[in-house]
Amino acid sequence: MILPIVGFGNPILRKIAKPIDENYPDLKDLIENMFQTMYNANGVGLAAPQIDLSIRLVVIDADPLKEDYPEAEGFKKVFINPEIIEESGEKWAFQEGCLSLPELHEEVTRHSNVLVKYYDENFNQKEEMFTGARARVLQHEYDHLEGKVFVDRLSPIRKTLLKRKLSDISNGKVYTNYKMKRPNIGRK
Repeated sequence: MILPIVGFGNPILRKIAKPIDENYPDLKDLIENMFQTMYNANGVGLAAPQIDLSIRLVVIDADPLKEDYPEAEGFKKVFINPEIIEESGEKWAFQEGCLSLPELHEEVTRHSNVLVKYYDENFNQKEEMFTGARARVLQHEYDHLEGKVFVDRLSPIRKTLLKRKLSDISNGKVYTNYKMKRPNIGRK
């Protein structure tokens, strides 16, 4: 099932998401629905807060980036309760976009490596180092679990210049080819 994506301005995007356990209701179906929703919107990652659930769950399929970033090929994963243990390596800039901030792309600087502890979809605990585009996508989605969006990483001047666009998104004045939930309606 394709779910509506919440837009910037929805309070859920500013909450720190809660951990879940293996008894979370209909988890397998939720994961499948998140992948379908992400594919329908042409995304490479989706965090549960973006579908109005304040839980620590992320799905990623970075395959569409493989032409420019070969390390992205085959990077399809589920991250439950991820915890970034370490960010390292050179910082690099990349034009990021977000399904919750449609029509907005900005250059964001992030570390090139990230060490993450998480559970997979079968609740097997893992600890892995991700690099390059894999690290970038994961850091972007992890921010959603921490109540942040990529524009929070921009300079104050850049954020001021984007104020009108951000206001339009918050007020639902944006076009998408995927279902969006009115940004100012969210769960408590």
